[in-house]
Amino acid sequence: METLLIAIGALVLYLVAYHTYGKWLARKVFKLDENAMVPSIALNDDKDFVPTKKSVIFGHHFTSIAGTGPIVGPALAVIWGWVPALLWVLFGSIFIGAVHDFGSLIVSMRNRGQTVGDIAGRMLSPRTRVLFLSILFMALTIVLAIFGLVIAAVFRLYPAAIFPCLVQIPLAVMIGLWLHRKGINMLIPSLIALAIMYATVYFGNDGVLGAFNAALAGWSIMQWVLFLLIYSYVASVLPVWTLLQPRDFINSLQLLSVLAMVVIGLIVAAIAGGAPVSPDAARAPLEIVAPAFRPSPEGAPWIFPFLFVTIACGAISGFHCLVSSGTSSKQIKCETDAQFVGYGSMLTEGFLAVLVILACVAGIGLGINGTSGVLTGEAAYLARYESWGAASGLGAKVGAFVEGSANFLKAMGINPAFAVALMGVFVASFAATTLDTACRLQRYVTQELAATLRIKPLTNKHAATIFAVILATAIAALPADGGAWAWSTAGKGGLLLWPLFGATNQLLGGLAFMVIVFWMWRRSLSVWYVSIPMIFMLILPGIAMIMNVFGENGYIATQNWLLTGIGIATLVLEIWMIVEGILAWPRAKGIIEEQLEPLPDSNYNNEGGRSC
Repeated sequence: METLLIAIGALVLYLVAYHTYGKWLARKVFKLDENAMVPSIALNDDKDFVPTKKSVIFGHHFTSIAGTGPIVGPALAVIWGWVPALLWVLFGSIFIGAVHDFGSLIVSMRNRGQTVGDIAGRMLSPRTRVLFLSILFMALTIVLAIFGLVIAAVFRLYPAAIFPCLVQIPLAVMIGLWLHRKGINMLIPSLIALAIMYATVYFGNDGVLGAFNAALAGWSIMQWVLFLLIYSYVASVLPVWTLLQPRDFINSLQLLSVLAMVVIGLIVAAIAGGAPVSPDAARAPLEIVAPAFRPSPEGAPWIFPFLFVTIACGAISGFHCLVSSGTSSKQIKCETDAQFVGYGSMLTEGFLAVLVILACVAGIGLGINGTSGVLTGEAAYLARYESWGAASGLGAKVGAFVEGSANFLKAMGINPAFAVALMGVFVASFAATTLDTACRLQRYVTQELAATLRIKPLTNKHAATIFAVILATAIAALPADGGAWAWSTAGKGGLLLWPLFGATNQLLGGLAFMVIVFWMWRRSLSVWYVSIPMIFMLILPGIAMIMNVFGENGYIATQNWLLTGIGIATLVLEIWMIVEGILAWPRAKGIIEEQLEPLPDSNYNNEGGRSC
């Protein structure tokens, strides 16, 4: 029953936070105005800038920021105990993560849909524009290089997930084309598409579908990386209504339906117990089998600051500022929709992270397959979390969530194979969403950086996207073990840089907060509720990066000169930006930054107009 009470309490807390703190931010701080002109209307090009219903944008925004982040991070962090992970997710998402996403969205909307990196140059100094864009470029390169590997690994673990994820693409394109021409509601066709996906999940281990999935599961990692990055190029240059919006809306329905099933399964398991692990076994009670606090697991880094870097999505993630300012700000058709999209999406992701934690510390105890048979209770937890090495692999982290959440579904009487496959599709779908959204964002960042550095060829959207894809492919193609290149070893090169991503990603959140703070400071708005999270998110990732580079078992000690060089460069960029901020702070209060050149439409300006 304790597990159920935690889930219900988290849901109530998030609903209260949305209607209190979120509403206060919207009305009193950011002063959202339904009559304000927005970029999607002022700059409507039917490709990137497209006025869109808030329910559709919520689907895009949520699925883009979620990905596998709120699954992998919490699924690893519970090795330190479930209480620290839960507290960071609950209060981090409400007071830091949601404010970060919401603020990034508003600042971008008030600056014609520019990315936070582009806006930084006008808010602080021209130099910070290059510094920020450089950090964005590096972080997105790592995402593009690694997420093909993530998806390929999930497909290998759960082959029945392959066809449902692939068939979603043509279904989304057909829906997008149909809706763009007919202008009808997206809900019904998306529900039909989702039903088709679920049907292919159910039959994914049998007949022709089973053979198809088994054949593609045999692809090498590099084959999947190439396929997925080519797909990402196509998806990122198409108009948003063609694929991005309908696919993300389908994924949002998938998320809500899976979350509903997991919650119902959790309720059933809490009341009646989990599904019997064998025909003659009784239903096991649902209990938290992980320790509340476990500060020193074998081989694990210190809980402080690494808990706050390990759990990013679900509490706060710097990647979210790119989605807020890169795509979502270009689609919102009414400024007051921003609270639902920016603040609401982050709270929904926080609730997902709570369910992930519960699946990994309670659901897993209902039974998993071990080397010596079915394991239950504390033995099941220790099989996945006995040491940092046992928990740190991608398969272990994803597997703990999939197995634990599938146990909730099985408690309702759902077929075990279908339950596991369904959760595999859930993970792979969101990883794919993050991949192609990141490719589109990298295109924006590359174009902005190229314009600043006067590299004219890369200001073209196709050239910028191709450059991003080729760079990510080149990194991914490197053998992660440093051996000779071969199809069997290639595709894992992103792992070379992945250790840097946690600290870099969280640092990006702190820098985005800095831009938000300066935007508010220049308008003489109170900044304490944004500046405190900013300081927190600048210090913690900085400490984590210093420990990663200079620690006893850090990159220098292990002679990993690639990570040492990039880690030190990241620290230098952070310090440089902070110094730029300190220098600009005294002369910024109440002084509006240099405005963008006026558009031909005189009814539009950065702060006003009429759109809805």
